[in-house]
Amino acid sequence: MTTTPATPPPPPTDTTNLPAEGGFIGSGQEGGIGDQVRAYFQRVRSGDMGALPAIGGLIVLVILFTILSQTMLGQQFFLTERNFANLLTQAASLVMLAMALVFVILLGEIDLSAGVTSGVALSAFVVLTKPDGPNMNWVLALVVALLVGVVIGAFIGFFVARVGIPSFVVTLGLFIGLQGVTLILLGAGGVFRIQIPEFLAIQNANLPIWGGWVMLAIILAVSFGMSLWDRALRTRAGVPNRTFALVIAKLAVIAVLGGFVVAVLSQNRSSSIKEIAGVPIVVPVVLLILWIGTFALDRTKFGRYIYAIGGNAEAARRSGIKVITIRWVAFIVCSVLAVVAGVFSASKVGSVNAGFGTDTVLSGVAAAVVGGVSLFGGRGRLMHAAIGALVIAVIANGLGLLNLPAGVNYIVTGGVLVLAATVDAVSRVRAGGSLTRT
Repeated sequence: MTTTPATPPPPPTDTTNLPAEGGFIGSGQEGGIGDQVRAYFQRVRSGDMGALPAIGGLIVLVILFTILSQTMLGQQFFLTERNFANLLTQAASLVMLAMALVFVILLGEIDLSAGVTSGVALSAFVVLTKPDGPNMNWVLALVVALLVGVVIGAFIGFFVARVGIPSFVVTLGLFIGLQGVTLILLGAGGVFRIQIPEFLAIQNANLPIWGGWVMLAIILAVSFGMSLWDRALRTRAGVPNRTFALVIAKLAVIAVLGGFVVAVLSQNRSSSIKEIAGVPIVVPVVLLILWIGTFALDRTKFGRYIYAIGGNAEAARRSGIKVITIRWVAFIVCSVLAVVAGVFSASKVGSVNAGFGTDTVLSGVAAAVVGGVSLFGGRGRLMHAAIGALVIAVIANGLGLLNLPAGVNYIVTGGVLVLAATVDAVSRVRAGGSLTRT
């Protein structure tokens, strides 16, 4: 008599990464403010530090460059309204690229072609909008550029998710191949200037002063509304809510920090007769995309499945998650957001050349890792990547103001990246995780 061997049980699944029943967001340790503080420090001691190191590094860098700017240059150049606005616009493209890469890094994957994807898409954009060519409306041309991102992302997703080729190999091949596509579209050494006022305004124009305060009011209203919605969902599901004082505290922090930023940016930062004041237009655009992406990761099955796959892909598959589909969509989202990052960059410099986007992807990966997104997958948030991008932008901005050689920038940024990766690995081990992919 033969016996059929028993089927081995599936590997354990971290159920906190799966969508909660009823669609509400699991908020971890409940209770009062004291309970929340103790729970937070417990998570930090166990290795789950999130963006805390990046925030600490950002504060230290701001203080350091403020002091060095005063002592080495004899005048304060770093902590000024003009430099603050410049820093936000300089960081916008890197913030967007880092957020794009989060969607694939959370899966334990990588996209080395994200930068050149934006190069191909923006090359198509400038070709389509040439006055002596198709002369297409710039909005329609921008839609075409985003569709180029969709096609490239779907191409990557097919070979990674369906065929099973490692994402490193596929995207490295595209990193090389897509540069050839850009060369064909623009020609070797070609530089195409963009002369569309509305497009250039994305990075080079500002909201009216009242627009900044309206933006802050909308942020507060949306944050308050989402908090009430979460609490209502949890109440209907019979799940305890955190104390309402935390909602008020969160809104107070947003109001104070946001009000400070808007007030600073509302100051005249021009040294000429023409006044330059107001929040740069790119800032609310980035915040809107950040909110949509965070909503997708935190409050939809798609986002929760991404975390589950990144934590343990086999366990997620056995739990009924369509791993192939989720991976496919994640690469599409990454490529589309990479094109948006390219739009910001092209708007800032006002041109597109044959090498557009070839030197940005590694900075995007670095920003995500510095912000606390784990290269092992399953841990990190879009806000973490944005903070990491700000850290790298502050390094480049501060060293540039001090007139230090570009080589110093690379050395410092590389050192910060290695330090962040080390913190990630150590915290993962302290939390009981493994440094090997499952």
